[in-house]
This record gives sequence, structure tokens and C-alpha cells, in this order.
Amino acid sequence: MSNRAVINLTTGLEDTERVTVAFLTAVAAAESGRPTMMFLTKEAVRLAVPGVAVATACEGCPPLTELLDRYERAGGRYLVCPICVHAKKLDGTFVAGAEVGGTVPLWEWIGDEAATTFSF
Repeated sequence: MSNRAVINLTTGLEDTERVTVAFLTAVAAAESGRPTMMFLTKEAVRLAVPGVAVATACEGCPPLTELLDRYERAGGRYLVCPICVHAKKLDGTFVAGAEVGGTVPLWEWIGDEAATTFSF
């Protein structure tokens, strides 16, 4: 069985608690040594733009900047939906580990084995 983890995130800063939980899940997977991919769609594509993910969801929650840093250090990667990037008129400048890619590259990354998935 594959040990890959896919975290699908559709929400942006309009729901910082959901984003925080998604990143906590991704960080835990990546820091435990699992190859981890976050698939960012809808409003979540904005989180891949440098300087956007700067919120703190609640008292006691880690800041998103800390979670993004930990995810990067653990080798976590992002696929950023190309349709959403175009629809939101983003210029394609993204944080380290992020690249524009849709469902085909996601399936290619997963490969022939199963992957653990979470959707937020």
C-alpha cells in the first residue's frame, strides 16, 4: 500500500479554521515522512500566493505562516488548480513547492497505489 497523502483544500481565508485543520493534517503527514501533496482549488489557490496565508484562526492555533514553513521544510508539495488560477487572474507566482497542475498531474503523482486522502 502507498504511504502517499493527498489533502484536497477548497477553502481560503474565509474559513481560517478549516484551512488550519487542513494544514495541520498535511504537516503531520509530511513530517511523518509521507510524500504529501496538497491539491488547492477554488479559493484555496490564493493560499499558494506568497504573503497571503498570514492569518491565525483562533487563540491557541498556530499561525498559518508557521504551518506553511513546516510543510515546506518537511518536503510537502502543492498542486494549484490551473482553472482556478486563471479564473482568479493569479499571475502564477507561488510559494516554494507549489506548481500549477490539475487532476491529471495529481493522478500521475498518486500512481498505481492507493493514497490516503483528506478533503477540506
